[in-house]
Amino acid sequence: MMWNRWIASVLPALLAAFVLAGVGCDKREDKTAQATDKPAADKAEAEGHGWWCAEHGMPEAECAQCNPKLAAKLKKEGDWCKEHNRPESQCIPCHPELKEKFAAEYRAKYGKEPPPMTEESTDDSGKGKK
Repeated sequence: MMWNRWIASVLPALLAAFVLAGVGCDKREDKTAQATDKPAADKAEAEGHGWWCAEHGMPEAECAQCNPKLAAKLKKEGDWCKEHNRPESQCIPCHPELKEKFAAEYRAKYGKEPPPMTEESTDDSGKGKK
């Protein structure tokens, strides 16, 4: 009976300790690199790098042009602009209003304008679909 009480009181604490120890352990960082790169990392986060794909003007997690697995998934679902080789739901040359939609997400997160896109369009004519 005493053994059951001990298990009932200690087991949850041990499980909690293992869970808390596992959180964040995915990233193995060198402490010296972390100390020397901290200002650069703070500046990058403040500018949206890591969360924001400046090249394509959208959150990095949504950028199928930078994420081949996401691109394959969206292609399979039929969400693909063959003319610009990107998801139709992210094709800014065909749907210029998407640029403002993604910029609004950036403004909501950082309270300022997003950095300029480094790739405005892959359309050869410089114009989107009509």
